Amino acid sequence: MPASIAIQAENLTKRFGDFTAVDAISFEVKKGEIFGFLGANGAGKTTAIRMLTGLSRPTDGEAFVAGFDVARQAEKIKENIGYMSQKFSLYEDLSIRQNIRFYGGIYGLRSKAIKEKTAQILKELNLETYADQVVGSLPLGWKQKLAFAVSNVHDPAIVFLDEPTGGVDPATRRQFWEMIYAAAHAGRTIFVTTHYMDEAEYCDRISIMVAGKIEAMGSPGELKTKFGATTMDEVFVKLARG
Repeated sequence: MPASIAIQAENLTKRFGDFTAVDAISFEVKKGEIFGFLGANGAGKTTAIRMLTGLSRPTDGEAFVAGFDVARQAEKIKENIGYMSQKFSLYEDLSIRQNIRFYGGIYGLRSKAIKEKTAQILKELNLETYADQVVGSLPLGWKQKLAFAVSNVHDPAIVFLDEPTGGVDPATRRQFWEMIYAAAHAGRTIFVTTHYMDEAEYCDRISIMVAGKIEAMGSPGELKTKFGATTMDEVFVKLARG
């Protein structure tokens, strides 16, 4: 895999019995890129991201993440990525501080580093006053921003975000994307799945999945030009209708 490439997939496939959830998809993601993985609910996005993060073994094809083979080196991949799942991924009965410390330990940080990262995250999110409040009592937007910060606690090369802004208000979505931009500016590769077509505009490049296949790929501008559209919603409608 070239040194400039963070993720590479070739004919990556996942079948469940007779049903093909991900159908021979191929793509590359450059280091430091914000790559959007778009599609309607049920298009196969989450199944694909589970294979790329080492949580599900491919039925066929191959993929490499941070230089590691998803089929044979899943544990190595987990050590080198951050992951924020579609469903809220923190422990709601633990405090904000306890969650940060717990995940810092899971990712192998030493005690000094965990203490420093905890203070940094609390300050960056303006949560110092609420550090000992249980996560379950927080508004959804705060939870999502905290989950993103925790997924970056070990300074991973690549961060996978699966529907990270689902259910939050527009203002919180904008704030969340500011955090994504900051992480990408620091050199991190961001792989984000979403069904919000307007969020495609925030990505460097995007792919659009329809029924398990990648039907289009390129920058938002390239795709709008290709399909004669003014918005990504229009592009998606044209693809979805065949």
